[in-house]
Amino acid sequence: MPYLTKCHSASSSAPLLSVKTLGKASAAFSLITAAALTLSGCATTQSLTPQQCQTSNWQEVGYADGLRGRSGAHFGQYANQCASVIGATPNRVLWEQGRQQGLKNYCTELNAYKLGREGYDWQPVCPLEGIEKLEEAYAQGRYYYIRQRDLDYLRSPYPFGYGGRFGYSPFYTPFGYGW
Repeated sequence: MPYLTKCHSASSSAPLLSVKTLGKASAAFSLITAAALTLSGCATTQSLTPQQCQTSNWQEVGYADGLRGRSGAHFGQYANQCASVIGATPNRVLWEQGRQQGLKNYCTELNAYKLGREGYDWQPVCPLEGIEKLEEAYAQGRYYYIRQRDLDYLRSPYPFGYGGRFGYSPFYTPFGYGW
């Protein structure tokens, strides 16, 4: 199936958009969109202000990180953020004590099930004893989440992306071309 790479209208000498041009434009748009989404994901990471570096209760910070299932390596981010602040040294021992307390609440079967059911990822930070029960609870919750997501997708009025206010109809022709 041959494609024309240079198209001219009969009424003007200006070239029209070709299939190759549209392909390059959509590839560039996809690349820019992916980069923006990646960077916006980085922007949601919590950073500490200089005042927080000096006045934080590191045991409470560690507890909150434990509740979120963060690993011990996460403390390095705090150390890097507070390195330039004079008189602010994050306390690793207090942070780890708080994190271990938070992990006691994170590493429960109920929490593992909730994480799976809500579509979140399970972080491998729990002690190895009893890990099978936690993974089973997470798998059950994840199964429920995937099943509900798929049912919601099929129940939508346009399950295959056609129609809707911003969707495409089966008769949609981009830019008025019939291809």
